Amino acid sequence: MPDPYIRHATADDEDALGRLDRDTWSPLHAVQPRPQPPYEPFFNERFGPWDHLVAELDGRVVGYIRLGYPTPLACNAHVRQIQGLAVAEEARGAGVARALLRAAQDESRRHGARRITLRVLGHNTPARRLYESEGFVVEGVLPEEFLLNGEYVDDVLMGRSL
Repeated sequence: MPDPYIRHATADDEDALGRLDRDTWSPLHAVQPRPQPPYEPFFNERFGPWDHLVAELDGRVVGYIRLGYPTPLACNAHVRQIQGLAVAEEARGAGVARALLRAAQDESRRHGARRITLRVLGHNTPARRLYESEGFVVEGVLPEEFLLNGEYVDDVLMGRSL
C-alpha cells in the first residue's frame, strides 16, 4: 500500500470528513453519544479546515487529525493539542495514524510550538500504544473521569516535547 498523502483540509472536505467522523465513531474513544441525523457540520466556529490535516490514499480521504490549543491563554500558546484523530476502517494498519501524528508534530513545530499534548481514554489501548511509540508519555490521569456505557473510564493526559 502506498504511503498516505497528508495535506491541510479545505472547505471541500466537509462532507468526507463528516462521514469519516460518523463512520469511525466508537465507544473506545468517544465521550459523546453516537451522532444522529440531522448531523452537525464537521467544521464549526471553533474548528475550521485549517485546524485539520487530512490523509489521502489513492485520492480518497481516509483520516484526519485536529490540532488546537489546550486553552485560549497566550501564556500557553506554545502548546498544541491533538483534539481529534480518525482513520477509516479500511485504511487501518497502513500507517495513516502514524503519518498524521508526525505531520501534526511537524506542523506544530513550524508554528513555534514547544510541546504537543493529547487526551485519550484509559481503555483505548491501541491508541495509547501508538502514542507511546511516537514518544508521548503519560503526564497525568484523571481517574474515572467519564461514565461511558455504565463503566467508569480514566482520562489519560499524554504529551511530548517538540
